Amino acid sequence: MVADRGYDATANGGEQVPTAVIDGTAHAFPGCRRVHIGRDEIADYDGRFEYWDADAEEAMVCEPTSPYHEQSSVRLARMADRIAATAGIDIEVLGTSDLLLRDAEGKRHRIMQADQIVYTRPVRTRPLGHAVEVDADEIPDVVLEVDLTTDVRSGKLGLYEAWGFPEIWVEVPENRARSRPNRRPGLTIYLLGEDGYVQAPESVAFPGWTAAEIHTGMNEARTANEPMSYSTAAVLRRVGEVIRQRRGTSPDNDPFMRMERAESRAEGMKEGLADGRIEGRVETLKEAVEGVLTFRGLEMSDRIVSVVEQTADLPVREFVQAAALCQDEDDFVRRIILAPVE
Repeated sequence: MVADRGYDATANGGEQVPTAVIDGTAHAFPGCRRVHIGRDEIADYDGRFEYWDADAEEAMVCEPTSPYHEQSSVRLARMADRIAATAGIDIEVLGTSDLLLRDAEGKRHRIMQADQIVYTRPVRTRPLGHAVEVDADEIPDVVLEVDLTTDVRSGKLGLYEAWGFPEIWVEVPENRARSRPNRRPGLTIYLLGEDGYVQAPESVAFPGWTAAEIHTGMNEARTANEPMSYSTAAVLRRVGEVIRQRRGTSPDNDPFMRMERAESRAEGMKEGLADGRIEGRVETLKEAVEGVLTFRGLEMSDRIVSVVEQTADLPVREFVQAAALCQDEDDFVRRIILAPVE
């Protein structure tokens, strides 16, 4: 059973909360209104809704979204991108998405719309169609629901549990909606276990990333000069490093990060050469590389000399191996650029 699914309608002035009976269980959709959308219309419907059912031909349509609602989803995408760069992996954050369940005849039966879905291994799991088909596609590693004017605990959370989604994040932003003044801001992580969802202090898909840290990153004040706080950046690097260690990847797997790191190395080398700190090391490396290349009958070109000077902080073995194994000047340069930094 879902932990803490309850919803108190009286907390919002005793409003009439629409419900849908699904497989014999009533699911409430606070903050929504019923809208008739026929079976033949749903494929072309481009509005936002929480849930649609073919039997009733009804959708639970929520209030229009606001910048505060979208902020959580956008910031999650940005933070996931920083984690991916640190870990040297691909993380796909696909935004508002239809989660589709078909009937025995292959027709659309039920649809939920998630605010944000995340795949941490998208090369293997990216869905191919216009929707994530629950019984056919790999389902997302994380689903984010932003409860600004809604409350997914009383309706959608039970469906996510029945459909087998492994990890749900429910975010109540700091900038609360006037229609939901009593909701306490924060992010709750629900993990699917043998007995249903249980609340957890941190994510499984993003190991070590706590609910409190995720909420802070989604809501912290930012400026043009500081698009992310130092503390949040440190958290994202920590999570990325854990993933990197578990998967055996490197930031250099990402071409952008590889170029950034190469540029940083080059700048460091320039500074070091300027004050004479590493001049001796550079000369030693050039002599070693030239010796190996000469033995193999290859030329120590000006380009190779330049590359050695710019990357002299790499381990000596990388230069020796590159000189011993390269086919030509271009191959030597490629091997040095791809060499891991210790």
